Amino acid sequence: MAPFNARPSSFQLVLFVFSILSVGLHAIDPPLTVDYYASTCPTAVEIVRKEMECAVMSNPRNAALILRLHFHDCFVQGCDGSVLLDDVFGLQGEKTASINFHALKGFKIIDAIKNKIESECPGTVSCADILTLAARDAVVLVGGPFWEVPLGRNDSKTAGYALVGANMPGSDDGLLSIISKFLFQGLSVTDMVALSGAHTIGMARCVNYRARIYGAFETTSLLDPSAETYVSNLRSTCPAAGGGEDNESPMDYVTPNLFDNTFYHILLNGEGLLDSDQELYSSVFGVETKKLVQLYAENPVAFFEQFSKSMVKMGNIINPDTYVDGEVRKNCRFVNT
Repeated sequence: MAPFNARPSSFQLVLFVFSILSVGLHAIDPPLTVDYYASTCPTAVEIVRKEMECAVMSNPRNAALILRLHFHDCFVQGCDGSVLLDDVFGLQGEKTASINFHALKGFKIIDAIKNKIESECPGTVSCADILTLAARDAVVLVGGPFWEVPLGRNDSKTAGYALVGANMPGSDDGLLSIISKFLFQGLSVTDMVALSGAHTIGMARCVNYRARIYGAFETTSLLDPSAETYVSNLRSTCPAAGGGEDNESPMDYVTPNLFDNTFYHILLNGEGLLDSDQELYSSVFGVETKKLVQLYAENPVAFFEQFSKSMVKMGNIINPDTYVDGEVRKNCRFVNT
């Protein structure tokens, strides 16, 4: 699609929305362009980058928090900033859904970026675009690849609380369930395996890996001595009988603050922290996913290239309603009044 700097005409929007509604909510080519704010807010990209630099320098874990926020946003109603909305009368936000409640953080970072941009270009840059840019910068700042971010999303006036449980992959999901949730978004198996590599900088709560470390972990790791030490340490902070639900461990225990391909080496060793991650390599249904895990473990360039492509594709999952009734929020936590 040819780039343009202005918002599309009403006629273009009607055609676009009609095409979206006819195929459902999927990752396709929305009317986005990398230079969308070139004339209306030329400093937007730089502001996001500088604020993310400060956030990641203060705590490298902030990179993973923002990347996770973007993922959880896009899988519910598309990449429309709905995950950022607080609960108010008449609107139940997604962040309070059970799978999100303890998992999502980093909202204050997005607030800070939005405040900076509003002081420069009021009412111009959407929260959805800010979050998408911030996710890219988060990856770059911890050693990951750079990609151009198409921009021009609108913010939604609604949230999809009821959709969170059905749309978001869970830590105990089997491989076929995970694949189906990605396919529903228009993302391929290749996209799924590449995007799972984001867990190289992620943390997981005890409640999400307890079943794994007291279940199939020893089977997949083949009782390797180093794996025995690793799982023993995990069990010391995540007891089988309960308690310590909020204790966290990195999904990549080797280089937890570096975006690299170590996550895939961990899966090859059978030491994935989450059942849903290890399923990519160990599931009997994972003929294709196993080959991709091996490829990305052996070839970090291939992983970086595919991750970049898949992030753009995921960022292109749109909410068609925002092109009819969307807005640019003044405050990312609330719809405009």
